[in-house]
Amino acid sequence: MEQRKCSFCGEMLEPGTGKLYVRKDGTSYYFCSSKCQSNYNLGRLPRRTIWTEQGRIYLKK
Repeated sequence: MEQRKCSFCGEMLEPGTGKLYVRKDGTSYYFCSSKCQSNYNLGRLPRRTIWTEQGRIYLKK
């Protein structure tokens, strides 16, 4: 089974779970939850969000 990583928070997805979002230009995004998908749709940056993997690195938490 192929492991996938959430495109917003960086968490590893279990096979058979999560959501796949494909834009019109063909890029695909994988989300672990509706929380991650809604934050992406709102235009929020993962590095500015404290609870994400990139946010912890960027904000030095």
